[in-house]
Amino acid sequence: MIRTLRSGVSICALLLAIAAPVCAQTAAENIAKAQQTAAEIERLLDRIQSRRSSGETGAPTAAVAADGWESLFDGKTLNGWKRTEFVSGGGVHVDTAFRGGPPAIVVDAGRILSGLTWTKDVPKTNYEIALDAMKVDGSDFMCGLTFPVGDSFASLILGGWGGTVTGISSIDGHDASENETSQFMSFDKGRWYAIRLKVTPAKLETWIDGKKVIDQPITGKTISLRVGEIFKSKPLGLATYQTSAAYRGIKLRRLDAK
Repeated sequence: MIRTLRSGVSICALLLAIAAPVCAQTAAENIAKAQQTAAEIERLLDRIQSRRSSGETGAPTAAVAADGWESLFDGKTLNGWKRTEFVSGGGVHVDTAFRGGPPAIVVDAGRILSGLTWTKDVPKTNYEIALDAMKVDGSDFMCGLTFPVGDSFASLILGGWGGTVTGISSIDGHDASENETSQFMSFDKGRWYAIRLKVTPAKLETWIDGKKVIDQPITGKTISLRVGEIFKSKPLGLATYQTSAAYRGIKLRRLDAK
């Protein structure tokens, strides 16, 4: 039977109308190809519907330009990562079909901080990091991304201090709740957020779901980590505070120095 797409238009009918008159053999071949194409389109539509049904509403990291991006997550293991040894931290594991969708790294809530740390080489500047993050449960930050800034380090905090403070810790000794990057943003549970961070000698920039939310000059500024266990996330790490979260599509891209 000739399949009809959800638009109600038969691909086979369109091909026959355009190609007529043709020999019977050619028509049969065209019908077979059209049926195969229709089946592939139907499968694609089914996958899109499945992702929508599973709650994957955030913009996917795949939307970021692919050129030069290096994956930091193989989708199967924690290769390259280790569970950060925070005191009373939660567990870390890979779910290869997280909530019926693509694989993700899941961090369970701990008494205070929980997370994972990258064990391989990372650049000190002129690079970008991209990932998708989801708050699974909890009321504080779902993503504390610690990263190198020259010879120092900083953390991008998303939803700290009770769930809404977003910013960078620390600049001139002031953490994300009290410096010029501080702002209030809500992060819904069960929703993917596409995050991108860019580090250059001149500034730190952050985008969430494609919208720039931080554009912070750092020339002449002192960049450092907030005092506490977060230093265990160096050189590159992801952490949560009394919150469980999931991460996927973790990537890094080295930039040419300008």
